[in-house]
Amino acid sequence: MGTNTKVLLVEDSKLLRIAIERVLAKAGFEVSTAEDGEEALRLAYHRLPDVILLDLLLPKISGPDVLRALKENPATLHIPVIILSCLSQRNEERLLKEGAAAYFEKGALDLENHPERLVAAVQDVLMRLAEQR
Repeated sequence: MGTNTKVLLVEDSKLLRIAIERVLAKAGFEVSTAEDGEEALRLAYHRLPDVILLDLLLPKISGPDVLRALKENPATLHIPVIILSCLSQRNEERLLKEGAAAYFEKGALDLENHPERLVAAVQDVLMRLAEQR
């Protein structure tokens, strides 16, 4: 799992984007990145990634609006979206109802000490999907 799996990472913080991209690439994922909602949708429609990591607070088009647009488009409807947020999990239930596959609090990421947590979360979502198919 991981090899040739295409991940679209949508994160406006350059430092966090680079850190997450590094962790995922090291785990064997093929990562493309976007720093705002507009670029996220363009890349999602163009590349059709296997999974999308989506920040909620984005310039141009907000994370929740990107999620809605992805779930309304037949081409991207099936792509699992993992929400990355610095907001506490009070949004989690609503976002899962709107089609998110998982919710990750950025504070819990701890990329420095536990990069495997994020990788495990991505693999878990992909495995759950494979079982549903």
